Amino acid sequence: MINLPCSVKITFNASHPICRSPLAFAELRASDRLPVRKSSWEMGTKWAETVKKAEQLVERTMKGNDASHDAFHVWRVRSLALSLASEEEALSSNSDSLQIVELAALLHDIGDYKYLRDPSEEKIVEKFLEEEGIEEVKKVKILSIIRGMGFKEELAGHGNSENCPEFGVVQDADRLDAIGAIGIARCFTFGGSRSRVLHDPTIHPRSDLSKEQYMKKEEQTTINHFHEKLLKLKDLMKTEAGKKRAEKRHKFMEEYLNQFYEEWDGRA
Repeated sequence: MINLPCSVKITFNASHPICRSPLAFAELRASDRLPVRKSSWEMGTKWAETVKKAEQLVERTMKGNDASHDAFHVWRVRSLALSLASEEEALSSNSDSLQIVELAALLHDIGDYKYLRDPSEEKIVEKFLEEEGIEEVKKVKILSIIRGMGFKEELAGHGNSENCPEFGVVQDADRLDAIGAIGIARCFTFGGSRSRVLHDPTIHPRSDLSKEQYMKKEEQTTINHFHEKLLKLKDLMKTEAGKKRAEKRHKFMEEYLNQFYEEWDGRA
């Protein structure tokens, strides 16, 4: 017993291991200790490391792609997605949602069927998320976004984002990079990499495409890709911010195509 000046009495249990030795606490079983939560600094550092590793994975796996689907495309989509998310009330103040958006944007084109060299590449993203210890709920959302955001999935009727606001901003970001000035440059870059004809008035754009038809590697012209996909994206945007930005980019493509056809026909 110890008598303190304030008359408060404290009783020590001499048999408790902490009282027996200054080092006793270190000897306690983990189950006897209170759980230790990571500090916000530690969590921030871990997240920064994960993002850095994701960036390195992008550079490594997409190194051989043409410039229409290279690392710079991914960096633009990431910036756009986070910018769109900042304008969405349901996402802007939710750190978990912003992490889902960032990782999904960074990893969305790894294992793209257009550049698949080996079937094992389809598992790269899933393996990365597991190795980084991403929480199961976040991992499921990230994979769901990546697997469902392609235009071919929209054609198959799988483009619904009602239950996942993160999906909308990542998909919109990817689609914004497919239209406007950047979209035009990417379209011709991809067409050139596949040795596609620039334009042939006798080859008409395909209408009412199915997922299977879209994925077929049949001969098509680069200009027809505008009509089969790019000019449709404005009306497929999921977020209000995405819809607003798409308007300007869409108009730019229409003006470009009008000029293209005038020059092709010798009218300009």
